[in-house]
Amino acid sequence: MFRNQYDNDVTVWSPQGRIHQIEYAMEAVKQGSATVGLKSRSHAVLVALKRAQSELAAHQKKILHVDSHIGISIAGLTADARLLCNLMRQECLDSRFVFDRPLPVSRLVTLIGSKTQIPTQRYGRRPYGVGLLIAGYDDMGPHIFQTCPSANYFDCKAMSIGARSQSARTYLERHMDTFLDCELNDLVQHGLRGLRETLPAEQDLTIKNVSVGIVGKDMEFTIYDDGDVASFLEGLEERPQRRVAQPDDEPAAEKPEEPMEL
Repeated sequence: MFRNQYDNDVTVWSPQGRIHQIEYAMEAVKQGSATVGLKSRSHAVLVALKRAQSELAAHQKKILHVDSHIGISIAGLTADARLLCNLMRQECLDSRFVFDRPLPVSRLVTLIGSKTQIPTQRYGRRPYGVGLLIAGYDDMGPHIFQTCPSANYFDCKAMSIGARSQSARTYLERHMDTFLDCELNDLVQHGLRGLRETLPAEQDLTIKNVSVGIVGKDMEFTIYDDGDVASFLEGLEERPQRRVAQPDDEPAAEKPEEPMEL
């Protein structure tokens, strides 16, 4: 995308009814490493691809613990994600202190939507450049929510965000009907297969570049890293031959003005 006269600030509308600064923030999510979320009747699972800045650097954490019943995976600016994660932790602590009960997942997502909506309306601010997949379990069962820099949020059966995530979404759509009745291990396997679809042909999932987060009935949110994910990876079959990448896999290039969906 290239600079134009209507992208100087988030309060400026283009003649086509678009806010370019919000669209640019949405593109930042596509630059982040891919993450997948899906749920069954009893569990919600997050699977994320970790990146390292160089051979000398450790892999960045992509799944973060919020409360005993909630966790998030991120795609986009990690610094923005940390800020939102701290806010979510504070809201969960307030609920336990004031009401002596865990904060319902949908209520927390609504609060995050309100928080991320504020900088989309105020001069001199910028939208948060991060997308979240929120996994949680409460009285209503397991949940997977997606949040966007535009302040939209969606209740999902399964979702993937990040670089080349369209390939993972295609896999999830193909197998979505089987997720509800899956055992936990099978659900994680589906998440790993979906995440593997986002990788180049010469790369595969290893214990160093993948994280898994699980929450469910009678199970607090738990993050599996490094050697802990080895048992999940052992169940993956040999990788099938790669197909051609799909058009929506990469961040968008400059395109003609179209109505913007917010």
